[in-house]
Amino acid sequence: MIPVRLDYQNLTPAEILVKKSTLEDYRLDIYLTHRFADYSRSLIQKFIRDGLVTVSGRKSKPSYQLHQGDLIKIQLPAVIKPQMIAEDIPLEILYEDEEIIAINKPPGMVVHPAGGNWEHTLANALLHHCGSLPIPPIPAGIKPKDGDMSIYRPGIVHRLDKDTSGLILAAKTLQSHMVLSHQFEKRQTQKEYIALVEKEVKSDSDLIDKPIGRHASDYKKMAISAKGGKGREAVSVYHVIERYHNFSLVRVAPKTGRTHQIRVHLASIGHPVVCDKTYGLREELFLSDIRLGIDEADNKSILNRQALHAAKLTFYHPATKKEMTLEAPLAEDIQKVIELLKR
Repeated sequence: MIPVRLDYQNLTPAEILVKKSTLEDYRLDIYLTHRFADYSRSLIQKFIRDGLVTVSGRKSKPSYQLHQGDLIKIQLPAVIKPQMIAEDIPLEILYEDEEIIAINKPPGMVVHPAGGNWEHTLANALLHHCGSLPIPPIPAGIKPKDGDMSIYRPGIVHRLDKDTSGLILAAKTLQSHMVLSHQFEKRQTQKEYIALVEKEVKSDSDLIDKPIGRHASDYKKMAISAKGGKGREAVSVYHVIERYHNFSLVRVAPKTGRTHQIRVHLASIGHPVVCDKTYGLREELFLSDIRLGIDEADNKSILNRQALHAAKLTFYHPATKKEMTLEAPLAEDIQKVIELLKR
């Protein structure tokens, strides 16, 4: 384990009210690790022991069992890591040549080092596989702290959330990084996602045109902004692939690239992504949620991450300039849920 430095002079406060009875018997450290994905469980446990976490005004232990109505307050220190290392992590490679590499990212893998996730990221794995990765110039006006590598994203030209699976593209040369980054910035790429959402979507297809901005009270979240407000333009188009009882499988094409865009947009029309811990109706999907008459002993968790998958990407190859379309097969955990729904 590479040691990290914690900046206790730079604390970010957060407050969570436990509203759902389904969180009964959840350990405090496990719950906070789910809510603050940038921090590892060991760091969360350290914060609890250091007195940076209180539950309903009292200090607690990592093993504390949550109850409905608990008010959690946490102070999150900034984490500074000295450097990024190469790690021999298996990768599902969809395409690779001298200029680019495309990966089918599994759920649970962070794309690049940041916060408390300094190891086991996609960037660490790519650095080992490729030998070296281009580091783009630091954006104007941004000055990283001493030793802080979170501003550097070697090879990465776009990103996926930790719990989103699917296709992600990386550059192996600086020139390719610049060309691909320009394509994403100028919306010259086409992305398609597959999402399992709550409830049966009535319209076969529709366009969602709602600006998105930072949430007013929760810095980790995004939210729909009023027209003319501070939110930025955000447009998504969806098509229903299949409907099930209380669920729908949809294909979504974001026309803009806002943070959490698909998740926020789908939630805004009453069909949040299943198991979206931030914007959804539930944090975990159990067998009893889709099948009646399940005994408690047989009731098991069948999904515990947001059911969102990056399925397709169309772009222009940075060297040949030819249009390319790459696809990533649907992640196994989502596929298993769909098979159960079809039954």
